[in-house]
Amino acid sequence: MNNNDILSRLRYALDLKDSAVVEMFALGGLKTNRAEVKEMLTKTNEDSTDEMQMNEYAKEIDNITLESFLNGLIISKRGVPENTGNAPQPFLMSEEGHRNVNNILLKKVKIALTLTSEDMLDILESVGVTISKNELSAVLRKEGHRNYKPCGDRYARNFLKGLAIRYRDTDTEN
Repeated sequence: MNNNDILSRLRYALDLKDSAVVEMFALGGLKTNRAEVKEMLTKTNEDSTDEMQMNEYAKEIDNITLESFLNGLIISKRGVPENTGNAPQPFLMSEEGHRNVNNILLKKVKIALTLTSEDMLDILESVGVTISKNELSAVLRKEGHRNYKPCGDRYARNFLKGLAIRYRDTDTEN
């Protein structure tokens, strides 16, 4: 799962319009427009059967761009922090590797949506993934901690799928 897939799935799960995505990028410190957002979300080879070609987008986004969106999501959902001590930590993801993108995704979505660990476990359980509190805690730890565990694509993908079930289904009930 690449950064474009994450953005696309998160946008779907939270039912965000293009204008809201542009606004979240701006809140995260990145100027963009609707046309660029459309390019970020448009696959170039949808009819391909090759897995690698299916995940090619018109405009590939890097870690910094994805993290700008996640920071903007936190600010849009939680508001601008009054003191800088609680501000979203800018740019935890490095350009060198993608090894912790999923971990940071889970952390920042948890913060933005004010989810508890139990909420996150329920979201994962709603799509048939059962993990312990200790496993979730290990994924949410800071990289370098002795109990840190990298989050795989499977967990991140299922978490976003569970978010879609939770947030899109509750919207239709109201």
